Amino acid sequence: MNGRGSVAIAAALLLAVAAGGCEDSSRADQQPAGTRTSATGAAPSTSPTLDPAHAVEPPGRRTGFVGYPDIVVTSADTIDPDTVAAIKHIRHVLDVDQISLADVIVQNQSLRVAAVDPATYRNYTLVGVADSKDVWDRVAAGEIALPKRLTRKLAVDDNGFFPLGSTEDAPRIHIGAYAAQAPLVDAVVNEAWVPDLDMKEGNALLIRTGGAAPSTLRKAIKAAVDGSRSSVQMTDAVARYNLDPAVVQTAVVTGTVADAVGVYRYSVLGGGRIAPDPGWVASHITTEVVPILGAVTCNKLIFPQLKAALQDIQSQGLADEIHPNEYAGCYNARFIAGSTKLSNHAFGLALDLNVPGNQRGTVGQMDRGVVAAFEKWGFTWGGRWGYTDPMHFEMNSVRRPG
Repeated sequence: MNGRGSVAIAAALLLAVAAGGCEDSSRADQQPAGTRTSATGAAPSTSPTLDPAHAVEPPGRRTGFVGYPDIVVTSADTIDPDTVAAIKHIRHVLDVDQISLADVIVQNQSLRVAAVDPATYRNYTLVGVADSKDVWDRVAAGEIALPKRLTRKLAVDDNGFFPLGSTEDAPRIHIGAYAAQAPLVDAVVNEAWVPDLDMKEGNALLIRTGGAAPSTLRKAIKAAVDGSRSSVQMTDAVARYNLDPAVVQTAVVTGTVADAVGVYRYSVLGGGRIAPDPGWVASHITTEVVPILGAVTCNKLIFPQLKAALQDIQSQGLADEIHPNEYAGCYNARFIAGSTKLSNHAFGLALDLNVPGNQRGTVGQMDRGVVAAFEKWGFTWGGRWGYTDPMHFEMNSVRRPG
């Protein structure tokens, strides 16, 4: 199964949400990598884990100015060299770094991953992080760097590896360093990872401005890029609120769920709710009648295998193990509670069953025959996660009834 052939809810999404790096600059995220521990209590290796397939030249000695970007541009497409050059020539634009930016869904949380040139990107982080030779040598060697707090809900094994996604074929990557990142970036890898993560190469820009207020450059930058497929965000608002409330957010799904989601644009509402583009909803979301549950509203792509799983459950005499009155929905246009991160529910690719007896962090009461049927038909069960979510089932591959 290749990167584009299976649906995987480990989708890489371009989302202007969740500024993981900009709010965590604690010493614990900047210690030498060999002394730190993962979320499971196991330490990453004290020397880089060799990964020749994903290694690039180490960045060497750092040079240049260090400071957070003032503006982040995210696009649905690769930003071409002429557009980058035009932005560089806008008055008061001081410098620009082009990166690849995507959100990977891991255990129903989005992890915003940037594939970068370590030599240039490091200057857009905190001074202590930028000057850490260890961090950037490890990224160059093919490892990932991220704030330690983000590992709490990742399936990190005793050797410091975790799957970068929720799909059956998600690549496993080694944590090389814990380090705070630039605004709107949770984790960084080097550019050799772009093909394996099926990222849109060079689809984002980190921009620093000179004496002018960054907001005064928004109009000129939007004119330089395709405004219908890009977001231009001020990081001062991101730092305060975790997203720029003035921007229509652009989520670009690359790789294995491109057919299921495509380009996802939405506006932020109050109370954690979002308003997806009506055209996207019309082309991707529908309501159908399925066994046991009755009428449900989901992504069109999920229905063949959802129906097959429920029919399997019914034929095994397990229908009573699913309680329709305790079904909490499939498509839900909102952020994960208490965050500005999107989950698979925002795309209609997950559903929650038997909610009262299957709360997060518990073993739950889900019948294992029900679980087996869903897994047979290409769903991941949240009850197997490190931080359990036993009510939750999400697609991890395409299975078509024969």
